[in-house]
Amino acid sequence: MWRTRAAAACVICRSLANSSCGIKRKSLLQNLHLVSRSIHHPCYPSAKFQRPPLRISIQQLSSLNRLPLHKTKLLNVKHGYQSHRNFWLARLASRLLRVRYLILGSAVGGGYTAKKTYEQWKDMIPDLEDYKWIVPDFIWELDELVDIEKLLKALPDADDLAKLMPDFEKIGESLASLKGFLSPGYNLVSEVIGASDLLLLLGSPGETAFRATDQGYDNDKQFKKVSDKEKIDQLQEELLRTQLKYQRMLERLEKENKELRKLVLQRDDKGIHQRKLKKSLIDMYSEVLDILSDYDASYNTQDHLPRVVVVGDQSAGKTSVLEMIAQARIFPRGSGEMMTRSPVKVTLSEGPHHVALFKDSSREFDLTKEEDLAALRNEIEIRMRNSVKEGCTVSTETISLSVKGPGLQRMVLVDLPGVISTVTSGMAPDTKETIFSISKAYMQNPNAIILCIQDGSVDAERSIVTDLVSQMDPQGKRTIFVLTKVDLAEKNVASPNRIQQIIEGKLFPMKALGYFAVVTGKGNSSESIESIKEYEEEFFQNSKLLKTSMLKAHQVTTKNLSLAVSDCFWKMVRESVEQQADAFKATRFNLETEWKNNYPRLRELDRNELFEKAKNEILDEVISLTQVTPKHWEEMLEKTLWERVSTHVIENIYLPAAQTANSGTFNTTVDIKLKQWTDKQLPNKAVEVAWETLQEEFSRFMTEKKGKEHDDIFDKLKQAVKEETIKRHKWNERAEDSLRVIQHNALEDRSISDKQQWDAAIHFMEETLQSRLKDTESVIEDMVGPDWKKRWLHWVGRTKEQNIRNETKNELEKLIKCNEDHPAYLANDEVTTVRKNLEARGVAVDPCLIKDTWHQIYRRYFLKSALSHCNLCRRGFYYYQRHFVDSELECNDIVLFWRIQRMLAITANTLRQQLTNTEVRRLEKNVKEVLEDFAEDNEKKVMLLTGKRVQLAEDLKKVREIQEKLEAFIEALHQEK
Repeated sequence: MWRTRAAAACVICRSLANSSCGIKRKSLLQNLHLVSRSIHHPCYPSAKFQRPPLRISIQQLSSLNRLPLHKTKLLNVKHGYQSHRNFWLARLASRLLRVRYLILGSAVGGGYTAKKTYEQWKDMIPDLEDYKWIVPDFIWELDELVDIEKLLKALPDADDLAKLMPDFEKIGESLASLKGFLSPGYNLVSEVIGASDLLLLLGSPGETAFRATDQGYDNDKQFKKVSDKEKIDQLQEELLRTQLKYQRMLERLEKENKELRKLVLQRDDKGIHQRKLKKSLIDMYSEVLDILSDYDASYNTQDHLPRVVVVGDQSAGKTSVLEMIAQARIFPRGSGEMMTRSPVKVTLSEGPHHVALFKDSSREFDLTKEEDLAALRNEIEIRMRNSVKEGCTVSTETISLSVKGPGLQRMVLVDLPGVISTVTSGMAPDTKETIFSISKAYMQNPNAIILCIQDGSVDAERSIVTDLVSQMDPQGKRTIFVLTKVDLAEKNVASPNRIQQIIEGKLFPMKALGYFAVVTGKGNSSESIESIKEYEEEFFQNSKLLKTSMLKAHQVTTKNLSLAVSDCFWKMVRESVEQQADAFKATRFNLETEWKNNYPRLRELDRNELFEKAKNEILDEVISLTQVTPKHWEEMLEKTLWERVSTHVIENIYLPAAQTANSGTFNTTVDIKLKQWTDKQLPNKAVEVAWETLQEEFSRFMTEKKGKEHDDIFDKLKQAVKEETIKRHKWNERAEDSLRVIQHNALEDRSISDKQQWDAAIHFMEETLQSRLKDTESVIEDMVGPDWKKRWLHWVGRTKEQNIRNETKNELEKLIKCNEDHPAYLANDEVTTVRKNLEARGVAVDPCLIKDTWHQIYRRYFLKSALSHCNLCRRGFYYYQRHFVDSELECNDIVLFWRIQRMLAITANTLRQQLTNTEVRRLEKNVKEVLEDFAEDNEKKVMLLTGKRVQLAEDLKKVREIQEKLEAFIEALHQEK
């Protein structure tokens, strides 16, 4: 039976080998992989020898020997059937079974061989557990970021894979692709070999890298003899040497590039290319921030544009880090004291020369010269001191500084005052809170890069700024941590692992984008930037922190810090600037809509434009002073001057002279008193009157409303200009001397030329005396109370004192009636007589009250008598021309008032000439100076030009300017990108 089966199998094999069913190729067995040729078939044809006699053996030497054999169904010859007629069924069955065995055997054999080869190479690979630090940290965190279980669930199951098996009805096509079916196993082995070779190369130090060759096994034995610690040390030393080598090459190339760029920029400055250079990106961006800083002074907008905010504890090294980034010692130095007293915005940009300049100044400081550096530090200190208000220690006013130089990283940094924990003597009580509020105001900007500076030489528990930064940026998405003074930390810190914990972000309760360790000097303020850089590089080359892998190479030196900060800054700028531009665009639309609704007929004039308009109006009003008529000036001057001097003339000149016995004594007394008055008081009083008159006219023109065209928004400004001008203006000092001579000559003249002047003097005297009489009557009425008519009509009564004064008045009037020529003063016996008479009627009175009442009673009596005498002198001009010869009428008082009137007219004319010819022009000059001072003082303009309309126009202008500059910056940013 076995022989029959063997013979049948041989027949099937020969038929497969010699079949002419359309497949012209070599035998199936010849196409098998070498691994699958372990199948020794008894009927395999040989190229050199004839087929040996047929042997049937039960033992199968194939790799498929465990598979069950299928019985071949052959027809029995004994039944009379022909064997060659019924063999086609057996041939088909045998062909199908043999192909399946060959496919499965080849797959299993190839897989087994691949597994064995993989295990051999796996034993040759060293343990790479100690080399995990070479691979970036995010590789080991892939299992946290990628869900492996979901990926496995997403793969197809066995049933789905079974459906992908070839269809046996198209077995011919499957046989043609047999080679491609077996190739993945071979590729898998090749990939494993290549991977092992790469890992061996990475794990080997220096030039003694192991290669995955035919001698790999021997090399593997030699590699295992080296201890893991020695391998790590060798690898670290090799990495450090390689890194330093390439670092020096990189520095050399950067230096060459820096020199080349400097030459190119210098050629551009000299105009060799004959082209106009565009403003750099960082300069455009800095201008936007400057405008926003002015705009934010009124807190009308939220500035969310990126900038690098440098914060840290006091004396932590903030300024030193910024100076290393700027590559110049530009800030004032101090030993443990607060030096940064206000925010300093530093714009770093690239340029051919290393220079610095302030935003509001055109002076350039050459940072390569020590004298310019000292001048720059002194200027910054002066600006800080001037920005601090009285009673304060720090200021919120920002000082804007631009630093240009070859090789500088482009960015905008803001150096803030150092955070303190205790307010010392000499500081304002609110210094600590002010510094915290300034720091929070800058850090709460969601797009600001926070550069947190921490002193590495002090205990971490003493840090204040880390808590503040963690509050402002709890996720650490925009914070860069910098550990300064690492050289001191390495010497003083007992446990170096503490520094490693700080750099890895495990010690402080804050998160950050990156952690850096820097050295910014040896503590000597006279060190240059180059010496500090050399010291920093030398320190990190020999530092154990770097050799023991506590610090990584990319986390050290201020140069790496500068590159990282610049990259973060520009990344934040690109991500947020368009959003901020859209926000300002929306703000502009809202402001324009509000203006159209509230002020539809007015132009959108900002504060500067309104100031110019007000300036022109004020100057026009000053010029209008020259158009005042001379008659108007003289009338005002004469009237005002007489109001000022009339009391002195009546009380000190006329009344004493009128008490004289004859005309000669009267004239003598008048001349003496007039001379004294002219020498001492009159010229000064006249100049005061003229200046006050000029002020009144100037104020009238400034405050007079111009009808519908009047804009009350200028009222406060005009008032301030008027007050400041009046304060500055001084009358010509020589005017009094010339005026004194003119007045003296006018009063010396006694000749009245015509009747008209005589009548005018009488009229002037009557008006003066009637005015004085009216005032005297009013005083007496207040003293004695209302008369009987007013008491009955208004139902009022007298007080006790008024009753006493009334009784005294009646008694004194009796005394005057008895003696009409009574002198102006009461004698003592007369006072006693009046007092006794009043006491007899039961009225107790004081002598002082009697004298006071007598003064007013006699004054009224004298004024009435003078008016009567004035009326008599109306026809006395004829006697005056004859010098009152043969006449009892004496009108010397009329002549006195004529002299006074003439002096007033001449003085008014003289003052008018001084006004129109000199003082008005000097006043106009003073007004222009005041306006120029106000124009330069922005705070004054803000204070004087206020109101909703002004603020709305100012905001609208600023927003438009910011939007335009932002759009220009974005366009330039896209072009550069």
